[in-house]
Amino acid sequence: MTTPQGARARARMEVTSAIKDEARRQLAAEGAAKLSLRAVARELGMVSSALYRYFPSRDDLLTALIIDAYDSLGEAAESAHAAAAAADTAPAHRWVAVCEAVRGWALAHPHEYALIYGSPVPGYSAPETTIPPAARVALVLVGILREAFEGRGLARTPVPAELAPEARRMADALVPGLPPEVAVAMAAAWAQLFGLVGFELFGQFQGVVEEAERERFFRHAAAQLAHGVGLVFP
Repeated sequence: MTTPQGARARARMEVTSAIKDEARRQLAAEGAAKLSLRAVARELGMVSSALYRYFPSRDDLLTALIIDAYDSLGEAAESAHAAAAAADTAPAHRWVAVCEAVRGWALAHPHEYALIYGSPVPGYSAPETTIPPAARVALVLVGILREAFEGRGLARTPVPAELAPEARRMADALVPGLPPEVAVAMAAAWAQLFGLVGFELFGQFQGVVEEAERERFFRHAAAQLAHGVGLVFP
């Protein structure tokens, strides 16, 4: 038997979901900078004061959408890694599988990708609650590097002497237990991964890489990133 509290909780979840769905439609049509609680309420047939009980401000709604997007992307990366690990593939192949999952998610969710990796929203500052979901993809990739390092090892490229102090700081802060050279390589690969995805998603490969060849191009580029972080293909 459903209790009144349970029914109210379910109703709140349904309304919250409807608000976020409408907000995503507005993101697709107008972009994050023009997201308006009043417009969302109007489209849902709600008065603004009722919507504020769910999201007190535009920034609260943006934060919820950002967390959802990061979690969805993270789940795609984690699922790809789990499937590759179940097939007993080498770490380098798992790295490529995760990178391809990131690209696939971005192509399927271009407006949500733009929300989290596009231009900053004017006047919005992401709270610390977005950090754990934002880290999910990185944690998968670092986990692959850690497993390889503790197993067959990683090929390492020395860092210049002038970068060594920062490399040590990065290793301690970002990848504890892994060498500074790996921390530097991982940070570079991370930036390049999302640069590749962003270039494709936002049309920067037009006239550079033929559309029919972009999947193969990306797979090759992801393999080059794997080499760059020291992973070895069997």
